[in-house]
Amino acid sequence: MKIKNFQNLALTKTRKDALKIAEAGLEAIDTQKIIKEKIQLKKNSLVIDQKTFSLKGVKNIYVVAIGKCAGEASLALEKVLDKKIKAGIALDVKKVTGLKIIRSLAGSHPLPSRRNTAASLQIINLIKNLAEDDLIIFLISGGGSSLLCVPKSGTCEEETLIDQKLMASGATIDEMNTVRKHLSQARGGYLAKYAYPAKSIALIFSDVVGNDLEFISSGPTVKDATTVRDALQILNKYNIQKVCSIKNCGLIETPKNDEFFKKVSNLIFVSNEVALKAMAKTAKKLGYRVKICTSCLKGEARNEGAKIAAEINRAKPKTVLLYGGETTVNVKGKGKGGRNMELALGALSRIQKGSLVLSFASDGIDNTPLAGAICDKMTKEKAEKLKLKPISYLAENNSYPFFKKTGDYLLTGQTGSNVSDLVIAIKE
Repeated sequence: MKIKNFQNLALTKTRKDALKIAEAGLEAIDTQKIIKEKIQLKKNSLVIDQKTFSLKGVKNIYVVAIGKCAGEASLALEKVLDKKIKAGIALDVKKVTGLKIIRSLAGSHPLPSRRNTAASLQIINLIKNLAEDDLIIFLISGGGSSLLCVPKSGTCEEETLIDQKLMASGATIDEMNTVRKHLSQARGGYLAKYAYPAKSIALIFSDVVGNDLEFISSGPTVKDATTVRDALQILNKYNIQKVCSIKNCGLIETPKNDEFFKKVSNLIFVSNEVALKAMAKTAKKLGYRVKICTSCLKGEARNEGAKIAAEINRAKPKTVLLYGGETTVNVKGKGKGGRNMELALGALSRIQKGSLVLSFASDGIDNTPLAGAICDKMTKEKAEKLKLKPISYLAENNSYPFFKKTGDYLLTGQTGSNVSDLVIAIKE
C-alpha cells in the first residue's frame, strides 16, 4: 500500500473512500509498473507506448535518467533491456540499490548544490562523444531542474539564492523554469546538443501543467523557445537581479541550432491524466458520480483550496471532484509546509459537514516529509479542541505543524513517481 498511515486516517467511510481513490491514483503512476507495461523489446525493435523504434544499425544503447523517477525507471528499464545497455547514469534525489549496469547518483532537491554539478558533469561526459550509430534513452522526470545545475559563471549557491527568492515570491513553475533554463549548461536543450549526432529517445514523466515539454525538468532535450531576455524580465518582475553577485545573475543563452534536435524523439510518457483516470474509475466503483474538473490546476494554493471546498459543498450527494496540477504559495510567513497542505488548510475554513478535501503530492514530498493533508468536519473539531486557528497558521505559511498536531496528514514517503499534485473532493 502506498499510503502508510491509511488506517490512522480512515476513521469515517468518506475518509476511507478518499484514501482508496488516492491509493488508486498512486498505483496507476507507479514508475516500475508503467515501464514494464509500456516498453517492450521485440527482436530488432523497441516498442514504447505503441510506437516502434528500429534498433537496426544501433551499436550501443546508453541510458540517462534524471529526476525523482530516475532510480525506479532505471531499475525497470534494466529488466527490459538487460545487457543491451552499454552504460548509463541515474541521477535521482536519492540513491537506489539493485542496478547492475546503470550507475546510481544522488543529488539535492529542491535547491541545487555542487553535488548536482558533479553528477551532471558525469552525464555530460558520458554522452558528449557518442557516435551516429549510438542510441541514448533519456528518462526525464520532475526534479531534474534542480539536479541539472551546471552554471557557466557563478555557482549553484548563486542559483539557490535565485530559486529561493522566486519560490518566496510565488513565481509560477513556468517562470521558475524559464530562469533555470538560462542558468545551466545542462538544461534548455543542452543535453540534446551534447548527445548529437547520436539518436535519442526522451521518455518524459510530466509534472508540469499542460505537459509543456520545454518546462518539464527545464527541457534538457527540447529546443528552448525562451531567451535570456525572457529570463531577465522574470528576474526584474520579482526584483531578484539586485540580490545577484554577478552580471545578469549568470544567465546564458540556450542552444538554438535546429541540427541538435533532429535526432531526438521527445515523448510524454506519463502525466497526471493517468492518475486522474484511475482515481475516477475507483470513485465510480465506490458508487460516486465523478467529474475530473481539471488536469491544469493553478493559482494560489490557499485560494484554490477555498474554491474547491465551496465547489464540493454545492455538489449533489455522492459526488467526487478530481483535480490535478500545481498551485503556488506566496510565502509571507516563516512557517513550514507545502502547496498541498496549504491548499487543505485554505479549504478548512469553507468545508461543511459531509464534505472532504484531500490534496497530496504524487512524489510523496510536499516540501516536507509529508505528502499532503486531508480536511473535513473531523479536522475542524480537532483544531477547535486543540485551540488551533487555521487563519493564524495560514498567515505564517505554517500548514505542516498544523496538520502534524491534528494528525490529518498523508504519509507515503518518496514514491518514485512524479506527475504533479492531485486533489480529491468528496460530498457524502
